[in-house]
Amino acid sequence: MDNTLIASALAELLRHLGLPQSDIKVYAEDDVTRVDITSDDASRIIGWHGETLNSVQHLLKSIVRSALKLDRTPLIVVDVDGYRRMQEDKVKHIADTKADFVRRTGNRIALSPMSPYFRRIVHLYVANNPALQDLTTESVGEGDYRQIVLRLKEEKKGGVKSGEELSPVIAADDGLENLDI
Repeated sequence: MDNTLIASALAELLRHLGLPQSDIKVYAEDDVTRVDITSDDASRIIGWHGETLNSVQHLLKSIVRSALKLDRTPLIVVDVDGYRRMQEDKVKHIADTKADFVRRTGNRIALSPMSPYFRRIVHLYVANNPALQDLTTESVGEGDYRQIVLRLKEEKKGGVKSGEELSPVIAADDGLENLDI
């Protein structure tokens, strides 16, 4: 990925939108290109529940895809003063909390609907965390209502019979209502 192009395109985009920024840092982390913005007025870039940040991120991806003539949209995550990292940490913490419930009860649980990006975070976190190796995840649902179901890899005896579907337990207070991506 062309980090210089990403930084200059974002700086130009923010300038055209009249959004303040003082520093842009672009780097690769795993298979994601992360862009960290430092700003004295981060809330203006973030917007209401991250709507402005999401829009800026979407536009940046489109600009980069077009400029580099890519077949697919690149995986670029734009963050402002650690806002996005905080949300990612929140999702991981909730996955840990719900993992305890799944282990105690043997029942699976569905997290609140979330964006593809946050579902990806949960899938990778559970798959790559040695403390969660007894669990697995799957995405269920359609569109904006797609959610993660967390369950034991080997469900307890007397639980679900082969071919029988178990409705997920949906927790209304899992803290995912305000995810902004």
